Amino acid sequence: MKRARESGSTVAGIGKFHFRNGEDDNGFSEEIAPMHIAEGVGELIGLLRGSGEEPVRGGLWDLYTRRTGVGEPTSYQQYDRVITGHAIDWIRARAGRESDRPWVLAVHYVSAHAPYTVPQDLFDLYPLDKMPLPVQFRLEDQPDHPAVQHLRRTLGQPDAIDETMLRTLTACYFATITHLDREIGAVLAALEEAGLTGNTHVTYTADHGYSHGNHFILGLFNLYEHSVGVPLIVAGPEVPAGGVVDQIASHVDLYPTLLEGLGVAATANETQLPGVSLFPAMQGRERARLGFAEYHALGSRSGAFMLRDGTDKLIYHVGMQPQLFDLANDPEELHDLIAEGRGHDRAAVLERTLRTIVDPEAADAAAKADQRARVAELGGKDAISRRRGFASPPPGVDWRKA
Repeated sequence: MKRARESGSTVAGIGKFHFRNGEDDNGFSEEIAPMHIAEGVGELIGLLRGSGEEPVRGGLWDLYTRRTGVGEPTSYQQYDRVITGHAIDWIRARAGRESDRPWVLAVHYVSAHAPYTVPQDLFDLYPLDKMPLPVQFRLEDQPDHPAVQHLRRTLGQPDAIDETMLRTLTACYFATITHLDREIGAVLAALEEAGLTGNTHVTYTADHGYSHGNHFILGLFNLYEHSVGVPLIVAGPEVPAGGVVDQIASHVDLYPTLLEGLGVAATANETQLPGVSLFPAMQGRERARLGFAEYHALGSRSGAFMLRDGTDKLIYHVGMQPQLFDLANDPEELHDLIAEGRGHDRAAVLERTLRTIVDPEAADAAAKADQRARVAELGGKDAISRRRGFASPPPGVDWRKA
C-alpha cells in the first residue's frame, strides 16, 4: 500500500488490517473503522511452540462447535455490515469526480471466521441432509502423520466428532460465506451505480482457507489444499471476462499485479521479487510456475513447507516424514504417497527444488529463536500462558469477552 500511495494514488483501507495499531504508518492515506490486533500484540500462545511447550489452545473447540448454529448475528457479521456501509459511502464520494489520479480501496471483511452462529434465513439455505461430510474425518480414516496429530492435540480436538455436528458446522460455514457474498455484492452494486466499473480493477482474494473437518482438522493451521488454497478473482480493464487461469499463482504475485493495474512501473529491485504480474496469464499467456508456502505458527511442532510443481505437491516437515500428493488424481489429498510407500523419487526431486528456495532446517530454527526472544520480551512463558483471549476484536468490542 505504501508503494501505491507513494506513486500518487489515494489509498484507503476499511476493515480488518491485523496491524499493531493505527498509529503506525500502515501504508494507507486513511484507515476507516480499522480492526487491529488486540492491544497491539494479539494472541500470543502460538509463540510457545518455539520452546517446545505449546499448550492446548483453549477455546477453539468451543468456538468451532458449541457456538455453531442458529442465533443472532455475531459481532463479526455486524462489523461486516459496518464495513460495507463505509465502502459504499467512500465509492459514492468518488462518483462524478474528474481526476486522473488513481485510487485504491482495500475492503477487508472478517467473515467467514468462527464463531459460526448464523441467522435462520441463511441457515435454511443449506439443509443438513444435503451437506457433504468432510473427507477423512472418521477415526479409522484420519491421517496419522505426527504433524497432523500434534495440530489436533494443540487445537484440543476429541478423537471423534458427531456427523450431525459436522453437517451443522458445514451448513453454518457456507451460510457465513453467503453472508459475505451479499456484503461484497452490495459494494459491487455501488461501484456500478457510481459509473466506476468500466475503469476499475476489482480483485477478490482471502488470506487462507478453512478445513471444517477435512482430514479431521477444525480450523486451518496446515498446508492441505483446503487451508493453503485461496480464491483469486480479478475483473476490470484488460481482463477477459469469464476466463479461467490454470497457472499457479500466489499472494506474492498481487504486489506486481496491482502496481501494473495502477500504471506504476516496477523498479529494478521490484523486478527481483519472487512475484510476477498476473496480467499476462489473464490475457492467455500462461507459464509454468512453482507454488510455495511455509508455516511456523500455532499448532506446528516444526516448520512446514509446501512446494507445488504442476499437480505434484510436497509438504516437507522438519524432523518428520514428508507428505506427497498427486493432485491430478487425488485432489482431496486422500493418499499420501510417501505413507503408502510410493513416490520417494519424485519427493526427492521436489525437495531439492524446495531447497533452492529455502533451507527448511535453518528457517525452522530461526523462527523458533525469534519466537523464544519474543516470549522473553513479553514477560516469559507464564505471562504468555496466562494471557488467553481473542486476537482480532472488532472496533469497540472487548477482546477478553469476544
